[in-house]
Amino acid sequence: MSEATPTSPEASPAPTPAPSAPRRRRPLLVALPLLVFGGLAGLFLTQLLSGHDPAQIPSALIGQAAPATALPPLAGLRSPDGQPVPGLGGERDGVPRLVNVFASWCAPCREEHPMLLALARDPKVQASGLRIEGLNYKDKPDQALGFLSALGNPYARVGTDERGTAAIDWGVYGVPETFLVGADGRILWKQTGPLNERAIREGLMPALAGAR
Repeated sequence: MSEATPTSPEASPAPTPAPSAPRRRRPLLVALPLLVFGGLAGLFLTQLLSGHDPAQIPSALIGQAAPATALPPLAGLRSPDGQPVPGLGGERDGVPRLVNVFASWCAPCREEHPMLLALARDPKVQASGLRIEGLNYKDKPDQALGFLSALGNPYARVGTDERGTAAIDWGVYGVPETFLVGADGRILWKQTGPLNERAIREGLMPALAGAR
């Protein structure tokens, strides 16, 4: 009688694993990206249709007293009559002021510069007594001087803030930014980003007229 030859475990066919049930994805996780996208798209469409200028961001300082900023002048900068252009003295002398935060390294500052020059020459602005002041932010004095020498100087006063500490008091987080300060020393209006015709027409000029 012959003995049966044992079969090794390696030779035995491996059992076929049972197919696993497909995982069911949670409906909320699937729909969440679509909901987020839809919300952002709706917000963008609302802003677009409203005609609101996103650069005119409300500031916590609106209606508050402007910081009493005292900054040294930009060395070498002179007015058309040859007199040195003063810095920012920090006093409140009853004159409405347009404080523009700028820097020579800031490309949008170059874009808005013609607007500032036009404002400085505007008879309505001159009649209002508005004084245009510059706050030179984190800049090298020689480069700031070259910037104004090449493009023209619209400022009656320029203060240099090389460390950027004075700009913190104004709540500045980027350049350019512009603040309208009334004769009573309160901040009346703010523009974040470069000035443009619409911002001047619909924001600055009404605020200036209201201050008078």
